[in-house]
Amino acid sequence: MCETQNTETDPIAWIRHLITLPGPPGEEKAVRDWLATQVRSLGYHPEVDAKGNLLVTLPARGRGEQPHPRVLVTAHMDEIAMMVVKREAEKLRVDAVGGAHTWKWGEGPVVILTNAGPLPGVLSYGCVHTRDASSVAEHARQFVLNWERAYVFTGKSAEELEAAGVRPGLRVVLAPERRTLTEFGAFIAGHFLDDRADLAVWLLALQALQEGAQDLPEITFAATCSEEVGGEGARYLLRARPADICIALEIGPRTPEADFPVDPQPTIWVRDEYAAMESVDGMLLEACCGELGLKPHWQYLSRGGSDASCAAALGLVARPVTLGMPVENSHGYEILHRDAPHCLARLLLAYLRRLRG
Repeated sequence: MCETQNTETDPIAWIRHLITLPGPPGEEKAVRDWLATQVRSLGYHPEVDAKGNLLVTLPARGRGEQPHPRVLVTAHMDEIAMMVVKREAEKLRVDAVGGAHTWKWGEGPVVILTNAGPLPGVLSYGCVHTRDASSVAEHARQFVLNWERAYVFTGKSAEELEAAGVRPGLRVVLAPERRTLTEFGAFIAGHFLDDRADLAVWLLALQALQEGAQDLPEITFAATCSEEVGGEGARYLLRARPADICIALEIGPRTPEADFPVDPQPTIWVRDEYAAMESVDGMLLEACCGELGLKPHWQYLSRGGSDASCAAALGLVARPVTLGMPVENSHGYEILHRDAPHCLARLLLAYLRRLRG
């Protein structure tokens, strides 16, 4: 169990607010603006690059002329979402942006993000009281339900939708009433804990580093955009500002290959679909966990990737490291232990200190 750190800010409160902010890939401004305010309140001076990543750079501390690695720490701002692909009378046809699945979201209120403001709609599949072969219900009884069968009901004519500026390419996100945090016992649950819970860890680390005077290498903290569509934000950033080590803060989804409990202990990705962690970093993290009394979950992930691994697969970073928190249900209504953010922040800070050598 990780003890709650003595800070004035509760990471659960951060998470509770962060999940209310829409941030589909390529449209993360609401999340970025809120994070920038928090970062400034900690005394930092953030910047935004051309891709939309929010950056905080910490110079090397206490090392003199001794060589040290350049380090990038990421947590992504974007969330899985939908995109308008076709406009019809009353309905919009949509497709996934990132790894959104129809059966994970089901029917319910959504919002179309138009230039004039949010437009309400309902993600729909139609009536189940039929055996007609053309119905979504009959298709779902026999086959996989995919986005070609889903639609967003708007109640507006094609002309009204055109006048409202609705067109292909607009993002569609869950409505505000579905963007809430459930708290029960030792757990919290909600949509988009991937990666809003890790943004809270990202803030915890920045807060701790502002308060202390640790001996550290040069570190850039980046709240990245468009991770859910292939780590685009981190890949752009690493081309513009090369780093030797990329540490991605992520979730650790429970899988048949890694069926660990949803507890506070960090997860360490040894390999995912894109890249494997270097042995040296495994040894450093093992030493950190021993020092802190943590019992991490070493995770092999057969599907999925992170900012770090996606970049490493393209040769953009030498050492990919992905650290996470155990969750039940990924890309859906995710469940997390409420003490996990503090545990992950402790491991991250200990690992950064180890990199000074």
